[in-house]
Amino acid sequence: MVSSEEERRTLTGWAGRHSTAQGLAMRARIVPACAEGGGNVAVAAWLRLDRKTVAR
Repeated sequence: MVSSEEERRTLTGWAGRHSTAQGLAMRARIVPACAEGGGNVAVAAWLRLDRKTVAR
């Protein structure tokens, strides 16, 4: 998965806002972690999520 710098900034902004829906904020943290090359299990452990959530 490859994302541009602009996409990463947008996702980071969403993840950090208090007004962002929780589901969107969670996905906004998952996507950049996966884009950095992390596998589902590693990203799930790092974000303290179920690996099935990350895989979805």
